[in-house]
Amino acid sequence: MEEGSRTENLQVQNCRARLDHLESVDAENLSEWNNVRFKRILVDYMLRMSYYDTARKLAESSKIEELVDLEVFQEAKKVVDALKNQEVGPALAWCAENKSRLKKSKSKFEFQLRLQEFIELVRAENYMRAILYARRYLAPWGATHLKELQLVMTTLAFRSNTECTKYKVLFEPKQWDFLVDQFKQEFYKLHGMTLEPLLNIYLQAGLSALKTPYPYSSYHYVTAYLFIHIYLSFRDFNDVSKAYGCTKEDPLSQENFRKLAMPLPYSKQHHSKL
Repeated sequence: MEEGSRTENLQVQNCRARLDHLESVDAENLSEWNNVRFKRILVDYMLRMSYYDTARKLAESSKIEELVDLEVFQEAKKVVDALKNQEVGPALAWCAENKSRLKKSKSKFEFQLRLQEFIELVRAENYMRAILYARRYLAPWGATHLKELQLVMTTLAFRSNTECTKYKVLFEPKQWDFLVDQFKQEFYKLHGMTLEPLLNIYLQAGLSALKTPYPYSSYHYVTAYLFIHIYLSFRDFNDVSKAYGCTKEDPLSQENFRKLAMPLPYSKQHHSKL
C-alpha cells in the first residue's frame, strides 16, 4: 500500500506540474514557453529512440523532469534491452503485469513472444521440450490464432536449416527486431501515447503546409531563373530564389527535409509568391 501510495503521489505531482506549465503561457513568456515545449519534444524523441541517458541529461539540465516521462520509459528500457539480447523473460513479466489491459486492447504480443520462445527451442533442437512448451503455452491460443500456430508448429519438421522461404524467415534474427517494435507499439497504446514520436508529428504538419510540387523539380528552378532574369534583370540566383519563395530558410530546400516530406500530400497554394 505504501508503494502504491508513493506511485500515485508522484503521478499527481507530475500532473499538477504539467497543468501549471500549461497555465503559465502568456504573450510575455511565449518564446521561453515554446523553448521548453521544444525540449520536451526532443526528450520524447530520444526516449523513443532508446537514447535514455541523453534524454535524462537534457531533462535534468533544462529542469523539466516533471514534464517528461523518464520513469515510464525506464520501465520500457528493461524490456527492450532484454529483447535485443534475445530474452523474452522481462517482456512476458510485463505482459503478466498488464494482462487485463492488454486483453481489452486485443493484443497478441504475448502470443508472439511465446511463438519466438518455441522457435528458439526448435533452433536448439530441443524438440520434446518444444512440443511440451507448445501444449502448455501455445495451445490456449489455438482458437484465435490457429493459422499462425500451425505455421510455427511445422518448423518441427522443417528445422532451422531449412531453405524453404516460408519457414526460413521464422528463424531470422530480424524477428527479434519485430518484437522490439511490437512491444513499443503496445507500450505506447497502454500509456495513451501517440504511436509516432511528437517530433515526427510536428515536422510532418509543418512540412505538409510548406510542400508544393516546385521544390521537387529542377526544371522549376531553371525556368524561374531564366524567366525572372530576363524580365526583371535580377543579378544572381539568390535574388531569384527570394522572389520566387525558395529561400535558404525554407526547410524543403534541404535534401533531408525533402526526403521526410516525400510521402506527405502537397499543400494548396492558390497564389504564388511570384
